[in-house]
Amino acid sequence: MNKPESLRAHLLATVPELERNPDRLLVFIDDGSIRCTAARTLSWEYAYRLQLILTDYAGHPDAVALPLLGWLRVHQPELLANLDKAREGIHFEADILANDKVDLAITLPLTERVVVGRDADGTTTLTHPAEPQLDIEPPEPGTWYIPHG
Repeated sequence: MNKPESLRAHLLATVPELERNPDRLLVFIDDGSIRCTAARTLSWEYAYRLQLILTDYAGHPDAVALPLLGWLRVHQPELLANLDKAREGIHFEADILANDKVDLAITLPLTERVVVGRDADGTTTLTHPAEPQLDIEPPEPGTWYIPHG
């Protein structure tokens, strides 16, 4: 599975507080399953709930939401484009630790396809194809501002 590490790296690079304190971002995979139709190639799909936990987070939630939505636009676009999936999609909870700190848990359903094929030599190959893309341009990190107050 590639998406958990991809999202983790993205958040560490785009959320200033996580960039300074990467150990405060925990990533868990829950309720995972493998779906395979027993087709000739045995290609399959991973499906799971990804849980992100930001511990002792003192930043604004918008500073996490915007980069998360930008990542989803590329890596799980149906969570943004399909209203039924969006309704069931991104969930969060927060434990308020102090006036300026929370433990923030974000849960989202992810899928990853694995395509089994054969190369010219007959060797079995495994590829993780990219998701179909939406025609939306997200803001680049560093080009948006979240006022505090």
